[in-house]
Amino acid sequence: MKKFLLFIFLYVPVLTFIASSQGTRVDVLKYEFLLRLNDSTDVIYGETTAEVRLTGTTDHIEFDFRNMNSEGKGMKVLAVMLDGNNVKWDHTGNRLRIFSGSALAANSVSTVKIIYSGIPADGLGISNNKYGSRIFFSDHWPDRASYYLPVVDHPSDKAKVDFIIIAPVHYKVVANGYLIEESNLSGNLRLTHWHEEVPLPVKVMGFGAACFATQLAGFAENVPVWSWVYCENREEGFSDYSVAVKILSFYNRLIGPYPFEKLANVQSKTIYGGLENASCIFYNENSVTGKGRAESLIAHEEAHQWFGNSVTEKEWCHIWLSEGFATYLTAVYIEMNYGRERFEAEMKQARERVLSYYDKNPSPVIDTVTKNPMGLLNANSYQKGSWVLHMLRQETGEDNFWKGLSLFYQKYRNSNAETSDFRKIMEEVSGKELRQFFHQWLEVPGQPEITISWNNKKGYAEAVIEQKQDYLFIFPLDLLIRDSKGERTETVRISERRTVVNIKGDNIKQILPDPHTRLLFRVAGK
Repeated sequence: MKKFLLFIFLYVPVLTFIASSQGTRVDVLKYEFLLRLNDSTDVIYGETTAEVRLTGTTDHIEFDFRNMNSEGKGMKVLAVMLDGNNVKWDHTGNRLRIFSGSALAANSVSTVKIIYSGIPADGLGISNNKYGSRIFFSDHWPDRASYYLPVVDHPSDKAKVDFIIIAPVHYKVVANGYLIEESNLSGNLRLTHWHEEVPLPVKVMGFGAACFATQLAGFAENVPVWSWVYCENREEGFSDYSVAVKILSFYNRLIGPYPFEKLANVQSKTIYGGLENASCIFYNENSVTGKGRAESLIAHEEAHQWFGNSVTEKEWCHIWLSEGFATYLTAVYIEMNYGRERFEAEMKQARERVLSYYDKNPSPVIDTVTKNPMGLLNANSYQKGSWVLHMLRQETGEDNFWKGLSLFYQKYRNSNAETSDFRKIMEEVSGKELRQFFHQWLEVPGQPEITISWNNKKGYAEAVIEQKQDYLFIFPLDLLIRDSKGERTETVRISERRTVVNIKGDNIKQILPDPHTRLLFRVAGK
């Protein structure tokens, strides 16, 4: 999601985090969202039809659905039907509870229809773009869809989705999946129907309505890649977003087949730098400059199509499986296309972000304490997650690493995963036991803080490497050694608080750690 830390974060709304209704024995199989938009007011009319499977016996069904706020913004429920019958319901505490009147059996499937209207307080932005044109853009991440849609707003619940948007005829509408209908209606209205067959978490479902210019940028293998940009900056937008074809082809080869029917790259009013809606990525409107500056942003959001959208974290605390993966794959794209020097610069910058964040927030990557997922958009999830993958690449070996990443995608494609699932696959392909590696880098706050000193003796130097942080890390450390004959690199396995190693050479002048940018660490005292 979101180039949150790597790109400028433009606006942070005041959010009220709600616990998900995932524990209410509801598994949504499919949503159909019918929304009516207009130009005279910001009031929307909605009909949500959800096909749900009951995972346990219950007499009611719950959805996350925010209540109206003190400013009068929010949705008012008008009617609820269960399997075609009007039923009782209660809309309090940011929950919509639908009562069946009798027990619903486990594994039974029911259809719920909810009719409502109101002005969205969040989740759907109704505003003007930077050129003054009226626009509508969903902005669901992380759990903001429930401000205007009744849903199970948690990444563990994935469902197929249809967006049916009825809007004035001058709007073009883009959404997840593929277009199955576009019809002009009476009253100068148009109905646009998009269908996504691949199950998605609600956080990456979305639609946009604006005066769009559209262009087929090309095909990545057989996947059509479209650019949807404001009419006012058509030429600049088509130019900036055209690189998306190259990026999609790169990830197809590196990871595995793209999981969706199409890719639309959309200029929008998202509050993030980019929002990785499945097959329909939203980029902030200022990403279009006509100067080709969006390549890294596009690479990050496209990587999410594999990790975050198709392979989705089961719980928010595993969000590094989304953000860390997208951040590292962006760096790898840069490495493979622009060289090792650019890649190492990216990783060094990421390391500085991690160290700076740790000084103020000494927390682990897998953070089970922070409950609001907005609080997890930080350097641990992005840059440290990226560094964990980089070090894992060294630990398992190049071939095993990419084989494991592809296998992880194949096994958990269109489903959910936890960190332990990823670890087991990497252990399988590498033949290594990786519990210590995953524990120290993901569950322990911080990183090695080391000092290096040495004394020259006849024909060698006695070097002392010390770890100064509280937790003892185990890691390989590359050393650049400069002596009277030149320079060379040696690798030392560090597993003690104090490691003494004899380094051959006469009059060693300098010993520098990590010359090839392979370790997340800090020189103690700096």
